[in-house]
Amino acid sequence: MTRVGLLSDTHGYWDEKYAYYFRECDLILHAGDIGSILLTERLEDIAPLYAVYGNIDGIEIRQKFPQVAEFNIEDLPVMMTHIGGYPGRYEALVTKKLLEAERKGTPYKLFISGHSHILKVMSDKRFQLLHINPGAAGLQGWQTVRTLVTFSVDGKAIKDLNVIELSR
Repeated sequence: MTRVGLLSDTHGYWDEKYAYYFRECDLILHAGDIGSILLTERLEDIAPLYAVYGNIDGIEIRQKFPQVAEFNIEDLPVMMTHIGGYPGRYEALVTKKLLEAERKGTPYKLFISGHSHILKVMSDKRFQLLHINPGAAGLQGWQTVRTLVTFSVDGKAIKDLNVIELSR
């Protein structure tokens, strides 16, 4: 079983609560708008990090992380990007990748995006996957509650999903 910590839209803001809530994670995912390479290094001190760059990220972050990350957590195929939309309203690039994976017989079972600063956990019946947007963990933006998400992956199963609310 792999324990995963998920966050997005930190905009360079580090909170010691990230380390506290992700301390037992085997893997950390950052869905873009990182804002600082130092922040990624601090997350990597906690656990291995998979991240994608967001629209506010500069060249240093864009050189280190891709726009779209495609990987497996155990047996669970995952796609992550910053600006991706959500079920029924995906960005064109996301729809293209979902359809390609479906045609190849290797469909994604988890799609992660950020950008909206709105926490969403939604089932997509069309592509038979779970979509997670962890909301925003940083201070930049209009959100009144900052959020993190943790979950476990056991083979192909997503379990024990928790939303962690942080004060503004």
